[in-house]
Amino acid sequence: MAYLEIDDIDFQQILDGEFHKGQIVILKFYTQMCDACMALDMELEDVDDENENVSVLAIDCSECEYTASRFNVVQVPTMVIMKDATTTLLHQEGVMMMQDIEEIINQN
Repeated sequence: MAYLEIDDIDFQQILDGEFHKGQIVILKFYTQMCDACMALDMELEDVDDENENVSVLAIDCSECEYTASRFNVVQVPTMVIMKDATTTLLHQEGVMMMQDIEEIINQN
């Protein structure tokens, strides 16, 4: 389990490393001054704590414009859940509750 702040430079290397470990990866796109982002952060910290097969990669959109653009992020918070490099389980804007996130993770 990992909860990592990442940047554009290290993104692909870290993402590939997490997939290599067999982790489900949650990409959390946020900005510092976003209240909804902080609410999602609390939910994702709980998901991360409860699930050893999940890695959360936090991406600040104001500092990682390339990665945000690559994942078509137009609003924060945005969460992308990926099973592997080619399988996206969810791409959603806004806040989700821990139980709903875990339901998506546990279905796969």
